[in-house]
Amino acid sequence: MTSQAFCDSRILITGGLGFIGSTLAMKLADLGADVTVVDSLIPEYGGNLSNTSGYESRLHINISDVRDEHSMRYLVQGKDYLFNLAGQTSHMDSMQDPSTDLEINCRAQLSILEACRRYNPEVKIVFASTRQIYGKPDSLPVAEDHLLRPVDVNGINKMAGEWYHILYNNVYDLRACALRLTNTYGPRMRIKDARQTFLGIWVRQVIQGNAFDVWDGHQVRDFTYVDDAVEAFLLAAASDVANGQVFNLGGEAVINLKSLAELLVKVSGSGTYALKTFPNDRKKIDIGDYYSNFDKIRSMLGWEPKVPLSDGLARTVAFYRQHLAKYL
Repeated sequence: MTSQAFCDSRILITGGLGFIGSTLAMKLADLGADVTVVDSLIPEYGGNLSNTSGYESRLHINISDVRDEHSMRYLVQGKDYLFNLAGQTSHMDSMQDPSTDLEINCRAQLSILEACRRYNPEVKIVFASTRQIYGKPDSLPVAEDHLLRPVDVNGINKMAGEWYHILYNNVYDLRACALRLTNTYGPRMRIKDARQTFLGIWVRQVIQGNAFDVWDGHQVRDFTYVDDAVEAFLLAAASDVANGQVFNLGGEAVINLKSLAELLVKVSGSGTYALKTFPNDRKKIDIGDYYSNFDKIRSMLGWEPKVPLSDGLARTVAFYRQHLAKYL
């Protein structure tokens, strides 16, 4: 169904040179779509021209910032689908520079929706939200009806951005839905620092022959391989049943971080790690144990994670062993 939905369609992906956005862009190009990616390429935010290597002639690449209302007003016109993935993802950065996080994750989202409402009200929008908006879970697994109680500035602004999308769906009939992502990983994820995911740091250290730090080790998480996340975006975009809905993504396995470290070392064939005490500044905004209940998206859209964690980690390590220099 999704293959037919996107052939010859006109696509805009914000954050399209980032980790998930670039993977989505290449998949859509393979499905026959006319794809425009927009990315600011601000060094701290994860965009990388190497992410679309080999697809340069098959994508329209626009270097622009979602905070630029004039650019976005032009870019949304004539598009059938908007995959809205641009964002500031670092929880620590959001605490140290809350104004920038507000501009990107909140105000810019509202201006994008206004541009769509005024200049392309027929577009279908899928917004990349985050499990961070739940805060510390009251019970596990976490379903979509769990109380939203963010523990940092990033979570508050992402929550607002998500609900702007749902509001515009409900009030203006601007078809939109949101996916609450949880620990997405795989080739092209940011590995030079922890702004996107701690797992990127682990993978880099393993490949470079350094020990990596595991904080606490008892915390439980689930992880979504990037190809599975991309499939969820496609299903959500292709189905009007998704309009006005928010969906959790999740992983096929639940694992504590110490066991995850051991699995990474095993699939890599090398590497060591050290258990460390959680840093105080991060402990204050950490959500503790988390894993998702994704029954809603499974029942409504037929999505579920397919790539086992061990396979996903092996693919990720293999990718960075070949392309490490482009991501440091």
